[in-house]
Amino acid sequence: MHPNYTTRISTMLGFCLASSVIQAQQEPLVQTAPKPNADIAPYVTRFDYDPSISNSEIKKLLRDKIKYVFVIFQENRSFDSYFGSFPGAHGLFSQPEADTPGFYQYILNTDGTYSVITPFRIGQDYGAWDLDDVNHSHNPMVEKMNIINGNPGMDQFAFVEEGLHFNTQLPTLAAKQYGELEMAYVDGDTIPFMWNYANKFVLFDNIFQTIIGPSSPNAIAMIAGQSGSTQWVKHPNTAAINVSANSTLGIGVPVEGDPDPLWGSAKDPLLNSDKQPINPTDNANNAQINLTFASLPFTLTGSAFAALSQQDLNIAADLADLQNDIPYLTKLNKASVKWGWYQEGYDAEPTDKGKEHTSYIGHHNGPQYFGYVAANPAISVNLHGLNDFFVDISQGKLGNEGGVFYLRGGFQNQAGLTPLNSNSTVQKNFQGNDDHPGYSDSQLSEALVAREINAIAQSPYWQHCAIIITYDESEGDYDHVPPEIIANDPNGLALSRGPRIPLLVISPYAKAHAISHEVGDHNSVIKFIDLICGLTPLQELPDEIAAQQLGETLYHEPNLGPEDGPSTPVGDLASAFSVGRLRGMIQPLPAIYAKIPESDITTLPHWGTNPLKTHLHITPTDYGRKNPIPTDFNPRPSSEPGFIPPPSS
Repeated sequence: MHPNYTTRISTMLGFCLASSVIQAQQEPLVQTAPKPNADIAPYVTRFDYDPSISNSEIKKLLRDKIKYVFVIFQENRSFDSYFGSFPGAHGLFSQPEADTPGFYQYILNTDGTYSVITPFRIGQDYGAWDLDDVNHSHNPMVEKMNIINGNPGMDQFAFVEEGLHFNTQLPTLAAKQYGELEMAYVDGDTIPFMWNYANKFVLFDNIFQTIIGPSSPNAIAMIAGQSGSTQWVKHPNTAAINVSANSTLGIGVPVEGDPDPLWGSAKDPLLNSDKQPINPTDNANNAQINLTFASLPFTLTGSAFAALSQQDLNIAADLADLQNDIPYLTKLNKASVKWGWYQEGYDAEPTDKGKEHTSYIGHHNGPQYFGYVAANPAISVNLHGLNDFFVDISQGKLGNEGGVFYLRGGFQNQAGLTPLNSNSTVQKNFQGNDDHPGYSDSQLSEALVAREINAIAQSPYWQHCAIIITYDESEGDYDHVPPEIIANDPNGLALSRGPRIPLLVISPYAKAHAISHEVGDHNSVIKFIDLICGLTPLQELPDEIAAQQLGETLYHEPNLGPEDGPSTPVGDLASAFSVGRLRGMIQPLPAIYAKIPESDITTLPHWGTNPLKTHLHITPTDYGRKNPIPTDFNPRPSSEPGFIPPPSS
């Protein structure tokens, strides 16, 4: 970035819009989306709602009906970039432009003049399935959000991103195109399967990423509700601000970057036969310190953890921050809940080409950061490759009593699909299936989601399941809704929360064709799992309580640590479910309602060139509006620098 770039940002703040009260907070918590299609209308029912039902009754009904929770955990999409024009959701056009934070943003032209850029839609003619990766590191994301006195302006996404790509007086064309990419969004013509699930089931439009930053901290937050804040306050010498000069200690906490887990890295203290996997191309020396705070793998193991922990190969260090939690959990005398983390490349996969783990992304594997999981063979047995999920579910190996199962993609796709883009470099580089821009193709990624949902729908687990589709973080792309800043990191920078991410709930007991405005983050997923499985909230474990109190005393930070306790304002996703279906007043949604034909999954583009009109019958909220695509826009400034915009642009 040019050294004067930050100065330029500060001189233009007067142009940027202040945050406004979001419309979603003024609407009912859950509403039926507009105009259900003919194939959806029969499932939309007045029995979804009952204002007289108590919260405790809802929870009891959910525990009676839901036994299996599947979390399809995707990568790097902001809510507005995927669902910003979805009808009924709080999107880019739900309010006047002047009341939409960040709708107008500055960008520097290559000749030194400034232009104003606004959100614009890209589709199949731009090959919008394949987008280059923008910066989503912690500090740049804080700058993009433009947080002043604790209030995010959400108005510096384009300008900050552009500045990260040049160090001369004027930006290059590619640098400008990266800035423009921040404001691009897609709709159901590009990702029809995702819009199909959102249209048929429940779309949440008020869920935020927990940590302002990239994938690793939010993969950790998905199972722990934090990325290490309480470990920081208990061990100040491990704080991220203090460890940069100590290479033997590693990278500190809370986790804010994308280092590999200690376990599997070159710094792993275990013998080779006991080590976790790592992609052979990863920098194994860039490793995070061992994480030792409580997480779902701990509470899901229940009272059995005390006995199983004796098999830990690094017992003294791994259990240091669970000393009071372990006897507390033992006294509760709760049975273990079956759980599994299935991730592409963790073990041998059909996509391996002579060498294992080439499709593996270690820093996406949340449990691998915790020594009491990764260094304990009795607990790390719950970590699997992605293909293992399809084998296990087809063979009925997910247990008879219920369980929690996370599904993640990686650098390859097991369906054997190839991106439609004719550019050979793009076809080679965008083989991934976890939806991460820069290496994943959106069609290949939603194909994986469809394969996973089909596998669940055609199994015996469907009748007692809830499927949550969500994302780790927003990619650093523009989203207009300001999150509440509830915690700061050791450097005094905002830590939590970050921009909105998509979240959908699919279940035979879900509402049909509904949108929830329930507020939450990754803790909402944990809170739902706590509810279904009867777990003690992470926030209420003794060691966590002590650490949270210490954080408030030492640093005046009252919200460090997980937020899954019943008294927090974080939602538990219960708004996704139909009272009528839970009570048995109406039939549960059938499996066929969720399934997409296999032939449709493997035929690209999905549902043809205009699926919004021919299959989904949805009119986006930008219909009839001018679409201000910049004339020099390129969705792939690095991957396809010679891209020529289509004539229609």
